[in-house]
Amino acid sequence: MGNPKHTEVSVARQSPQRPDADEPELDDTTGPAEPDEADEADDTPRAAVDRSLWEELRIDPVEIALPAGTGFTLRAYRTAGSLTPTDVTERDQDDPFLARRQVIEDEDDETVVILDEELAEEFADADEEEKSSRRRRDADADADATVDEEEDEDATDEADDEEVPVFLSHRGKLLLFKTPESLVSFVRSGAPNDLSQLDSWNELSERVEPADIVPLDEDTYELDLVVENLRGGHDTWDSTLLIEAGEVARDLSYALRLPAVLDMLSAGSSLDDLDEALRATANGGIGAFMGRRRLKKIGAQTASLGWRTIVGKISAVVDWRD
Repeated sequence: MGNPKHTEVSVARQSPQRPDADEPELDDTTGPAEPDEADEADDTPRAAVDRSLWEELRIDPVEIALPAGTGFTLRAYRTAGSLTPTDVTERDQDDPFLARRQVIEDEDDETVVILDEELAEEFADADEEEKSSRRRRDADADADATVDEEEDEDATDEADDEEVPVFLSHRGKLLLFKTPESLVSFVRSGAPNDLSQLDSWNELSERVEPADIVPLDEDTYELDLVVENLRGGHDTWDSTLLIEAGEVARDLSYALRLPAVLDMLSAGSSLDDLDEALRATANGGIGAFMGRRRLKKIGAQTASLGWRTIVGKISAVVDWRD
């Protein structure tokens, strides 16, 4: 489970005596104090780890903390046109709430029998006029459709060029590994997954080592802390924690095809308003003042309930690997 890393609390303490600068500090054994090896290891910044492999292959290790635990996975960004989306058919069939319903409508053929000849001629004339009118409408519709198709093609080209996230996932499930060793073992195994479609995947499987699985701070997400932080009220909200949670939730909902989560975080939603206000406060200046005013209008209970739903939906599509 992730630990809060965004809020630091400093406590001022007054020492009765300060050791002379020329005298070594003594520990309980009256010998010179030795630096703690664990503290030295913790002080090593993640950014100091060799990142050449990830930068070259354009894939990154990611660490995600959820209520069920913390795990490692991989994420990349590629143009939408170069990716095949994850197949969620099996996942949706297993989940009755996500199952797709196919509605088949059968239309019965109707046969009209006209016995009166004069009435039949009137129907024939009316039918001919209707056919002519229909041809004109079809011609106009074809012209409009041509324009629409050209606009759709332009929009499709732009969408295909947009970079989108793809995770180490399979059949709509996010693969999370408890240890770097288990993640590397999976990558080397050749097991099917959605990242294997990348042209750099084979090279990664040959070169990656457990020591390489060190996510950057900005690639470490603590979704397990979000709901509790929001419940604490406006004064305790951690902007960095919540903004980063929104970023990874959007990435996951897109890559894993979770439309309900995308809708909850879409532009204009209450959680998107929360995100915008938090970003404003984090940026400082006059925008921070306006952001704080906007935050006051967002209900803590509504925000926490919304995020509890999001974390629950993401947790439901996680495949934990030891």
